[in-house]
Amino acid sequence: MMTTDAIFESLKPLFPEDTLQLGGGSVGQPWIQARPDILPALCKLLRDDAAYRFDMLMCLTGIHYDKEQELGVVYSLHSTELGHKLNLKVRVPEADPRVPTVEKIWKTADWHEREAYDLVGVIFDNHPDLRRILTPDDWEGHALRKDYVQQETYQGIPTN
Repeated sequence: MMTTDAIFESLKPLFPEDTLQLGGGSVGQPWIQARPDILPALCKLLRDDAAYRFDMLMCLTGIHYDKEQELGVVYSLHSTELGHKLNLKVRVPEADPRVPTVEKIWKTADWHEREAYDLVGVIFDNHPDLRRILTPDDWEGHALRKDYVQQETYQGIPTN
């Protein structure tokens, strides 16, 4: 079983400088942060390479970093064969919240990406069916954004 640090060190020589960073804090597990432009190649490698075999996308979570005016996505990966886990993160500006889809790599990303789009507003480029999944198509805003203001009515019905 590889640690996040070991995975990071093994990935660094495979990608351009400054496209990957190792992160962590006093609480929780460390993570690897990647630039969005390398995400498809990185995720395909993490899934297919014999050293990693991350065959499961356990969860994909959208995040709003309000103070930084950024949106983020956290990918929680697991290798059922090798037993290691990895949290992979990407961050994009609120003004252009585009991240490449990983739906072709892990099919479960289909619904997870739709949820992050619906609730946080992350746009997943090349997703085959990017539309809202929990709110109506004409809903205003993204309910899990920190700057979200709930509309007072929806189709004439009070929402409070």
